[in-house]
Amino acid sequence: MALEIEHKYLVKDDSYIGMAISHVDIAQGYLNRVPERTVRIRIAGEKAYLTVKGKNSGDVRLEFEYEIPLADAHQMLPLCEGVIEKTRYYVEYDGHRWEVDRFKGSLAPLVTAEIELPSSDTPYSLPPFIGENVTGNPRYYNSNLGANS
Repeated sequence: MALEIEHKYLVKDDSYIGMAISHVDIAQGYLNRVPERTVRIRIAGEKAYLTVKGKNSGDVRLEFEYEIPLADAHQMLPLCEGVIEKTRYYVEYDGHRWEVDRFKGSLAPLVTAEIELPSSDTPYSLPPFIGENVTGNPRYYNSNLGANS
């Protein structure tokens, strides 16, 4: 079973930029935004993915992600309800990888950070740029952000 265990935070400053080991531009949209089964198309740099996610239960949900041809993703993206554009920064901190998303367009200046964990009770330290914990807050689900973009 493919489980995603993720904690999400708001970002309070730009210190993550200097800490980032790499970054990529992302465009993503949702073919389906029903909470029980969201279906996402994502283009990240020169790669593309189809992702199916189940409904959140706290910080856990089912997730299945498959690489698809880039040309197919470019054709599917216009079929989506709202497209999000963002730059994702990858930050290594205290043995964990953080993904920091700086949103563009109508969602700017929103910046969020996520950490994926092997279990809900895995201990981790917070980098200095981390603000409010918004794990489980539907307002900050990318699928909901895309509906408003």
